[in-house]
Amino acid sequence: MQILAAPGSLTVIACRKLSITHSHSPLRWLPLESNLLSKGIPVTELAQPAPELQTWKLTLAYDGTDFSGWQVQPGEATIQGELQAALRRVTGESPLPQGSGRTDAGVHALAQVASFALRAPIPAGNLQRALNRTLPASIRILEAKTVPNAFHARHSAVAKTYEYRVFRGEICPPFLARYVFACPWPMDFEALQKSAQFFVGEHDFLSFAATDPDLASRNGDASTELDQKMKGPPATAPVRTIFSSAWEERRTEAGDLLVYRVRGNGFLHHMVRNLVGTMLDVGRGHLELSEIPAIIAARSRSAAGPTAPARGLFQHSVEYDEQEVVLESE
Repeated sequence: MQILAAPGSLTVIACRKLSITHSHSPLRWLPLESNLLSKGIPVTELAQPAPELQTWKLTLAYDGTDFSGWQVQPGEATIQGELQAALRRVTGESPLPQGSGRTDAGVHALAQVASFALRAPIPAGNLQRALNRTLPASIRILEAKTVPNAFHARHSAVAKTYEYRVFRGEICPPFLARYVFACPWPMDFEALQKSAQFFVGEHDFLSFAATDPDLASRNGDASTELDQKMKGPPATAPVRTIFSSAWEERRTEAGDLLVYRVRGNGFLHHMVRNLVGTMLDVGRGHLELSEIPAIIAARSRSAAGPTAPARGLFQHSVEYDEQEVVLESE
């Protein structure tokens, strides 16, 4: 046995050949630290703390046709579920992304926003490219960036815009059918425009809210698409403020479209689709313009028109205060 020592350092014991039995070996009585040192294991390095959580903001687009909506559901393909699985494959972490709103089955997004926290110190561009490589082709990440930790895709939103597309030709092209509501019947465009203006301002939109059986659970779920800013009305309140509401005629190579665009501080479940169904009834002459104020006042889903199909609806954009999405270092 040879004792090696250096000034100011721990003693290192190097064993060559022992002529005594293990039970009488001096190494048997050495403290744990000496045993580690005798094996050459460094003890000067301390364990490094885990990286801090960093909040991320993703902007994504998707074709919602083949998905059962945004929110993860057992046994169903969903946007939230696919995104969570992709994050796990890329980073080894599996946070549940929180969306700015919960789109229904068949509804599309041009610029949905999701937020989540990661420890992995990955550059934003690398995360975007890696996610797009592993996600289905029907989901694309348009932007990935780190944001202040207080940011939340739904809670921090101040306004949202939705768009609904109606195809006006007699025969809807098959490559367009997944993204429009084909409506070839005669339509009074001026009546459509006038009907849209009735919804601008603050109103109780209960007549245009879904009455499906799971509505109560949606109201009680923090991740539902009641889409209100959390600083505003409570989730169960049907009052919303609409900043703009208008139809436009849009000519495309595939045919003419009627496009409804609405911007507001929040939307109830099925609200946009129920507004569209009601306005199309006005345009077709099934409802009078003068009936709309009474429909709003009725606060009854049965008073309004039918629900337009999900395939024509797009989440267009989400707006935030700049200080919510910009880091101090930027």
